[in-house]
Amino acid sequence: MCGIIGYIGNKQALPIILEGLKRMEYRGYDSAGVALFNQEKLEVIKKQGKFINLQNELKSRSITSSSGLGHIRWATHGEPSDLNAHPHTDCQNKIAVVHNGIIENYQELKRWLASQGHQFKTKTDSEVIAHLIEERNKTVPLEEAVRGALNHVKGAYGLAVISEKEPDKIVAARLGSPVVLGIISQGEYLIASDVAAILPFTREVIFLEESEMAIITKQGYKINKLNGAVSCHQPQQIEWDLDEAEKGGYDHFMLKEIMEEPETIKASLRGRVVLEEGGVKLGGLIDVLEQLKKIERIYIVACGTAHYAGRIGSYLIENLTGIPTEVEYASEFRYREKPLDKKSVVLAISQSGETADTLAAIRLANQQDLLTLGIVNAVGSSIARETKAGVYNHIGPEIAVASTKAFVSQLVVVTLIAILLGRQRNMPKAKAQEIIKELLKLPDKIEDVLNQKEKIEEIAKVYESANDFIFIGRKLSYPVALEGALKMKEISYVHAEGYPAGELKHGPLALIDQTWPVVAVIPQDSVYDKTFSNLEEAKARQGQIIAIATANDEEIKRIADRIVYVPKTLEILYPILTVVPLQLLAYYLAKIKGRDIDQPRNLAKSVTVE
Repeated sequence: MCGIIGYIGNKQALPIILEGLKRMEYRGYDSAGVALFNQEKLEVIKKQGKFINLQNELKSRSITSSSGLGHIRWATHGEPSDLNAHPHTDCQNKIAVVHNGIIENYQELKRWLASQGHQFKTKTDSEVIAHLIEERNKTVPLEEAVRGALNHVKGAYGLAVISEKEPDKIVAARLGSPVVLGIISQGEYLIASDVAAILPFTREVIFLEESEMAIITKQGYKINKLNGAVSCHQPQQIEWDLDEAEKGGYDHFMLKEIMEEPETIKASLRGRVVLEEGGVKLGGLIDVLEQLKKIERIYIVACGTAHYAGRIGSYLIENLTGIPTEVEYASEFRYREKPLDKKSVVLAISQSGETADTLAAIRLANQQDLLTLGIVNAVGSSIARETKAGVYNHIGPEIAVASTKAFVSQLVVVTLIAILLGRQRNMPKAKAQEIIKELLKLPDKIEDVLNQKEKIEEIAKVYESANDFIFIGRKLSYPVALEGALKMKEISYVHAEGYPAGELKHGPLALIDQTWPVVAVIPQDSVYDKTFSNLEEAKARQGQIIAIATANDEEIKRIADRIVYVPKTLEILYPILTVVPLQLLAYYLAKIKGRDIDQPRNLAKSVTVE
C-alpha cells in the first residue's frame, strides 16, 4: 500500500528518489517524504497531500547527498498529516525509517519504549521501529540493531533504515510486505517496495524473500536471514517495457488500460493455445499436470476485482470440468477451522501478487501441504514465488488503482486453465476447439465495444446527477454486475450495488423509482428470458434501464432506456465483453464529476496489509 525507496551510490540521491516515488504514485497515497544526509546531518522533509506538495517544499532546500530514503504513505494508523508522514525518526533525529505494513503489537512496544524514556512525535505504528532501533543502536551497529529490533515486532513490514552513525549504509528487511533490490552498477543500488520505482534505472533485481534483510553499501550488498543465516540470490532481469508505465497520450492510465484490452487478450493467449489439437499449453503448470489430474475440489481465493474474476472462473471450471469449485474472499478463507481435503487445490488470483490476505490464504494452504496455484501479473511477486505453480498474465504494468485490463486477462487465463483441466478429463476436442476459436476472436470483438466509447460517455452524461445505481445479472453475468458496481464506487464515488437479477424482488425492488438507474448485464444466454422478466419488474417501478445486450437484440429495445451492444460470443465468454462497457461507464462518470480517476481517495493499488 505504502511505497518505499532508497538509493545509495555516486550520484545525487534526491532526483532518483523523487523519480522512484513518482513511479509509485499509482499505488495510492495521502502524503510523501524523504530523508537524506545534508552535510552529514540527517534531514527529513515530508508533506501531506499530493506529491507536488513535497516537490514544492524541496525547491527551497539545497541538499547534496549520495544516499537517502523516500516514502509515499497510505494511512493505516494515524490520520494523514505532515507529522504522521514517513520517514519517521528516533528521539535524536539520527535514525530514519520508511515502512510499509502494520505493526500489530505497536501499543505494547510503545509503552515499553516510553518507560525507557523515548518520546513519540506521531500517532503511527511505524514510529516505534525507529525507537526500537535507537534503543538497540546504543550498543550494537545498525545492522544488528535493526535485526534485534525486528525480533520484537509482530505484524508485517517492508522497510528501509538509514543512520547518521553509518551514513554510507542502507538496511532493508521484509516480512509479509515486498522489498526488491535494484542493482544499477557496482557501488550503486536501489531498494524499493515496487519494481516500478526501479525500472527507470535498472532491470537487474533481487526480490527479498520472507524474513530476509539486505545490507547495502557503496562497496556492495549482502542478504541474510533475520536470524543471521546467509542467503544466496541470483539477480534476475525484469522484462517490463518502461513505456508501458506511461499514459501514452491518454488523459488517464485507466482509459489507456481499458483501450489496451484487445492487446491484453492477445498477450494472455500468446503461445498458449493449439487450435488443431484443441489444446492448452501453460508452461507454469507443466510440473503439476499429473497432480491436476487427481484433484477433486478447487478453492479460488482472491480480493476485490480478482474475487469477481474468481467467481466467473468457478462457473467456467465447474461447467467445463465437473470439478466442484468454491470461491472465497481471501480475508475469510484463512479462518476455516476444518483442514482442507488433500485432493484439493487452492488457486490464488492477484494482479500484484502481493495482496496480503490472498498471500495469507496461500500460506495456510501450503502449511496443509495442498497444491497451490497462482494467477498473477507481477513477475517475481510473493504469490508467484510461494505458490507451487501458476500462470502469469504477461500484460505489463497496470497503473490505475481500479483494475481493468488485469480483470479481462484473469478471465482469459482462468478459461485456459478450465480448458486444460477439462481436456484432462472428458472434454471433447471439438468443444475445446470451439472455445479456443472464440477466444481468438475476442480482441476484435472488444475493439467493437471500445468503438462505442463516445456513446457510453453520452450515457454517463445523462445520469451525471444520479446518486445511486443498481447493477444486475444472472449466472455468469452476476459477477460482472458486481464488478460494474465496484468500479462505479471506486472511481466515481457514487453509491452502487450489484445483485443477482432474481433477488430484485427480495428487497432491492423497494428502492427503485425514476431516480435509480438499473444497469442490466443481459446478453443472449441461457438465462436471458428470466433476466428480461426481472427488468420488466424494475421498469414497472419507473426504473431507468441501461442494458448491456447482445448485438441485434431487438426485444431489449422494448424495455431499455439506453443500450450498449456487444458482439455475439459463447455464453461462457460473455463476461469478457460485457464488463468493458461497465468499465467505460464508470470511467466517464468519474471524469464528468472531476474525480481523481487513477488514484481514487482512500484506495491503494496493492493492498499489502490485512
